Amino acid sequence: MESFRDKIAIIGMGCTKFGERWDMGVEDLLVEAAYEAFQDAGVEPKDIQAAWLGTVFSGMTALTMSPLGLQHIPMTRVENMCATGTEALRAASYAVAAGICDVALAIGVEKLKDSGQTGVKGPAIIGDNPDGTSSIGSGYSAPASFAYLGTRYFNQYNLDPHEGKRLLAEIAVKNHYNGSLNPKAHFQNRLTVEQVMKAPIVAWPLGLFDCCGVSDGAAAAIVTRADMAKSFRADPIYIKGLGITVGARQGSMRPDYDYVHIEENVLASRQAYAEAGVKDPRKEISIAEVHDCFTCHELILYEDLGFSPRGRAKEDIDAGTFTLSGELPVNTDGGLKCFGHPLGASGLRMMYEVYKQLQGKAGPRQVKNPRLGLTHNLGGNAGAGIGSCVVVGSERSK
Repeated sequence: MESFRDKIAIIGMGCTKFGERWDMGVEDLLVEAAYEAFQDAGVEPKDIQAAWLGTVFSGMTALTMSPLGLQHIPMTRVENMCATGTEALRAASYAVAAGICDVALAIGVEKLKDSGQTGVKGPAIIGDNPDGTSSIGSGYSAPASFAYLGTRYFNQYNLDPHEGKRLLAEIAVKNHYNGSLNPKAHFQNRLTVEQVMKAPIVAWPLGLFDCCGVSDGAAAAIVTRADMAKSFRADPIYIKGLGITVGARQGSMRPDYDYVHIEENVLASRQAYAEAGVKDPRKEISIAEVHDCFTCHELILYEDLGFSPRGRAKEDIDAGTFTLSGELPVNTDGGLKCFGHPLGASGLRMMYEVYKQLQGKAGPRQVKNPRLGLTHNLGGNAGAGIGSCVVVGSERSK
């Protein structure tokens, strides 16, 4: 199989402010993100040769992109739950790498606040009833399905429940601090560990501040052949590796599933690392944007992605390893926790942050001299997920 490394470059990106965008419809959000990307890349809609839209609930077909002025070109809507934004980027990148087109658009959008769903229940799922109850089981909720990761992790590694809660609170505090430096983030309030630990419980050990917000927003990327990239801009970002894995719900069907790792996360990262030539992610990855839908998921991601040894994420949290000034900053823009989580846009929002960081344009959140960045999404749940990882860099291999 031929390597994908350094064949594709990102030459323009755009991202709306995430939040309760009552003043904006789906079309408005798409236009805002796309036209920032067009301007960033120095292109016009007529220059786009193909486009992919990622959305879970906010558009039925590619016609949702009609306000962008992309007339009579191939356009496709894709969906892979919370990995949808990255799926749109993957499709656009593969088309360019295959030589089908030279310049392609990937864009993701979600307008969740109009659905009436709350952050406590989690975003609507396909088949939800109009009254907000779930048609797949009256007891289902996203926080409850992820809370197992926390309780099992505490048990597996002999963490006192109060100490485990503190570790989760440290993750929330970190991400809220980073979000406070980001004008596009949904939430910009700083928290203390005490505030997080005393917040109302949603699904133990997850409290209110351990859960990401439900948001409106859109993000977009323009990709081209790597050998063309510098004709558009002096500082393109190159895709080094891209991995996606989808299991057969093995975890949710096996009674011996441990709930302290997610196999799809592990395998997707290994695919991306192998393609990018990354041998030691802890030392080689400069910045990571990971799928912190809940703080306990970010906790196990430190280990799933190879940043911390198994069972030893506590040491890195206590050492400040993943803070802005730490060895490997994670979720520098606030993550899903504070930037927000419009499902179809999140993967591209993550790439927007890494793109800006690698260009040295992240303002007060800027990491010192980043070389390689990673984005990670998980669609679905622990035991039945869609894992996706992308590794990008600011330099193209010779």
